[in-house]
Amino acid sequence: MKTFKQTYEIRAGVEKVWQALVDPKIIEKWSGSSAKMDGKVGTKFELWGGDIWGINTEVVESKKLVQDWFGGDWREPSKVTFVLTSDPDGTRVDLIHENLPDEEAGEFEDGWRKFYMGEIKRLLEKAY
Repeated sequence: MKTFKQTYEIRAGVEKVWQALVDPKIIEKWSGSSAKMDGKVGTKFELWGGDIWGINTEVVESKKLVQDWFGGDWREPSKVTFVLTSDPDGTRVDLIHENLPDEEAGEFEDGWRKFYMGEIKRLLEKAY
């Protein structure tokens, strides 16, 4: 199983970045697909019309979101952690994705940049 970490600098306030992670209406804007999500522990979420699903396992509003993620026919979840930190230029997001099947790790590393955090960054920075 693989683990990787990525860091993103987004020129938007922490509250806006947080909402892009937990508000299904905003998620639908950056993902282009239906989403079920909120910022509460125990929420069962679905992204990309159910291609990715899981549960929020830890929530510290506007600071930290930890989720168990499932995709495909995974027997056990991977773990995704978002840590948000305010900085002078906006928000730093540290992303850690753990327990990924070896054969899918590269695809997910690229997918975060292109389809998830990259799209959040594009959406939020358009407003500034």
